Amino acid sequence: MIDDAVRAYLDALLPDRRPLFDRFHRLVMEAHPDADVILSYRMPTYVVGDYRLHVGVWKHGLSVYGWVAGRDGGFSARHPQLVNDTGTLRLPLADAEHIGDDELRELAREALGGRHEPSPDPVTAR
Repeated sequence: MIDDAVRAYLDALLPDRRPLFDRFHRLVMEAHPDADVILSYRMPTYVVGDYRLHVGVWKHGLSVYGWVAGRDGGFSARHPQLVNDTGTLRLPLADAEHIGDDELRELAREALGGRHEPSPDPVTAR
């Protein structure tokens, strides 16, 4: 589900910036079809349970915030030049052309909780 505030954000994007967001959005939703998309910190934010992935669209491309080191499907190890000191992943338009959908989908899958089995019932698990 995409809320109205996110739709307004997307409608205001310049046309040259929208395709990369649309690609990333499609891949996140393939990885987590149950994700809600809300506006948080003035940017689209994917929500799955307790996990959040914030995606800002800037003139350079996308900035992805909120992922935890080690929960990115190995993306930051393969592309350390795209990660800055604050843990922000910056995905310039030119670099995004050379990164496959599978890598971005796995980043989204892991950042939003990965492939976890349901937690055992705390009463019966003892």
